[in-house]
Amino acid sequence: MVELKVYCTIGVKAAVEALVPRLEQAGGCTFAFTWGTAPMMVRRLQAGETADIMVLNRAGLETMTAAGRVAAGSQVKLAGSPVAIAIKAGAPKPDISTPEALKRTLLAAKSISYTDPAAGGASGVYFAQLLERLGIAREVNAKNTYPPAGGFSGTLLLTGQAELAVQQKPELLHVAGIEIVGLLPGDLNMVTVFAGGIATGCAHPAAAAKALAFLRSPEAAAVFRAKGLDPDAP
Repeated sequence: MVELKVYCTIGVKAAVEALVPRLEQAGGCTFAFTWGTAPMMVRRLQAGETADIMVLNRAGLETMTAAGRVAAGSQVKLAGSPVAIAIKAGAPKPDISTPEALKRTLLAAKSISYTDPAAGGASGVYFAQLLERLGIAREVNAKNTYPPAGGFSGTLLLTGQAELAVQQKPELLHVAGIEIVGLLPGDLNMVTVFAGGIATGCAHPAAAAKALAFLRSPEAAAVFRAKGLDPDAP
């Protein structure tokens, strides 16, 4: 049976993992996944690594397309993801309902975890910029612990290293034992759109196309929604 190599962002990991059995059936093949943040995947591909299918954020897929690494016309939008804040399950829920409430909560928290912006993850880059915008970067970063590269900030809630975790909503939902407080309030929130494409060197483009088509099906859309993603995001 054909095996397709997929470089996939952790932003859609929970949904894609849940869909793998049906994905393999739809494509008539098996899949070997490499997971990481979209920028990590892009850097590895730019360094010479190869994949049959790339599932990245929209910016990453556009970068690969411009470099001639993604087949023209193969790109499909999959879903969008907002940034959220989580706590350990059962902990008191802080108020993040307004920008001022969010600012107070971040300052009052004893510890926090968000993705290292140097790793290039969309939520980490954006949240670091947001802290500067709110004027609290120094205070919050002094008590921040980054998750491992390509990992989930929610895991630090379970170890006690963080009281609050900030990441894409589906990345937080991927971690059992934690609870979503809510999305960043109002216009402070940001939605990252994820998309897939077929590599120009893919030896089995028909099977890859079937797999991507399935990820756009109503059946797959229901799983994306259940995992905190929005298939209808613009």
